Amino acid sequence: MASAGGGRFLLGDWGGTHLRAWVLTTDGAASGPKTFDLGVNKLRPGEAAARFASEVRPAMEAENLPALLCGAIGSNVGWATAPYVDCPANFAGIARALTRIEGAEPPVWLVPGVRSPGVTTAPDVLRGEETQAFGWLGQNPDARRGQRLVCHPGTHPKWLRLEDGRITRFVSAFTGEVFDLMTHVSLLKTDEPFTDDRAAFTAGVGAAGDGGGLLTRLYAARGRVAGAGADPATTPSFVSGVLIGAEVASAPAFIGAEPAETIEVIGDARLGGLYADVLARYGWATRRHDGEAAALAGLTALAHALEARGEGR
Repeated sequence: MASAGGGRFLLGDWGGTHLRAWVLTTDGAASGPKTFDLGVNKLRPGEAAARFASEVRPAMEAENLPALLCGAIGSNVGWATAPYVDCPANFAGIARALTRIEGAEPPVWLVPGVRSPGVTTAPDVLRGEETQAFGWLGQNPDARRGQRLVCHPGTHPKWLRLEDGRITRFVSAFTGEVFDLMTHVSLLKTDEPFTDDRAAFTAGVGAAGDGGGLLTRLYAARGRVAGAGADPATTPSFVSGVLIGAEVASAPAFIGAEPAETIEVIGDARLGGLYADVLARYGWATRRHDGEAAALAGLTALAHALEARGEGR
């Protein structure tokens, strides 16, 4: 059964910092992406629906198309809540749990998040990375067999254990958000233009050590400026190195990484490259993959699942 858009969809990966959108055409191709500065963290309650209708749909020439969105937009701080799917989670389970926003016309569907036991008594949760993970698996059929370990760099980095095509467990970190807070709100903030300083980043990774005592180690960012005369403009790079270094030093153990494993890094070129370099420093083999392509592949597959059951309209 054809959708209201004749098989076409407006697809979006809508996270905490921005929205990236595509239009899926009837022949399976996708136009875009276009990026919108509409991160969920920047929106007031109830604002998502209006901004999507007034800004995103016209810019994508998609006023009458059904939409499918993944990411934080489906969380309790987003447009509406799409309930979590518990681990172990597979693609079919995610597709069955797609949530239609009540009253939205043209229809808007949200991809559910995934919930896992956490490293403490509280559960761990994610949204958006499941779509990338299943998109990546669709691009790499051989990866659907056996175990894989995936690292998703980002505002809230995720480390996923995949087994025979299912997400069986994951752990999260606040790395990107803490970086933003430290460099814009804390004593370490600077009015100097940001300098992507690789030497300062590498020094920060060294300061992270084994990842323990992070708050004490992080204070080196203050000491190197106030006590050793380092250029304040290099502080963000140093802080980034400490935070990513501490995450990489500790997260693989939390997820049960095995020494001979290759870690699949799915993300954008710059941040994915930083993680791959730090992982190599800590002795891990890596393969890098395009996060945007993985997200689009996952959204496309989910849109086709809606179409196949006659609900994408």
